[in-house]
Amino acid sequence: QVQLVESGGGLVQAGGSLRLSCTASTRISSLYAMGWFRQAPGKEREFVAGINWNGAITDYADSVKGRFTISRENANNTMFLQMSSLKPEDTAVYYCARRSNLNPSRAWTDFGSWGQGTQVTVSS
Repeated sequence: QVQLVESGGGLVQAGGSLRLSCTASTRISSLYAMGWFRQAPGKEREFVAGINWNGAITDYADSVKGRFTISRENANNTMFLQMSSLKPEDTAVYYCARRSNLNPSRAWTDFGSWGQGTQVTVSS
């Protein structure tokens, strides 16, 4: 069972940037798409960004498109989420996830492995 560990969250002012990392205990390449999801208090978990097994295909929620960039380094078993122009509505716990499929998905139920989450708080 793979373990996923997120890092890089924190408190930032609106308009600022953060870079989240997700490191896997085993290889994250080879047939595994990855994704970032977030959950704010009292809200459903929502899709943020996804990436296919080799990084050639990415997908973004409309709310973050143009501000966030997802990437991965399979050699280092790590995935990233570069977040810029942050807004207070981006405040949430951010989770990384892995699915046993080549291509990304927007449905959190398609992912079998999850990290513990990292808090991102954007102040106005």
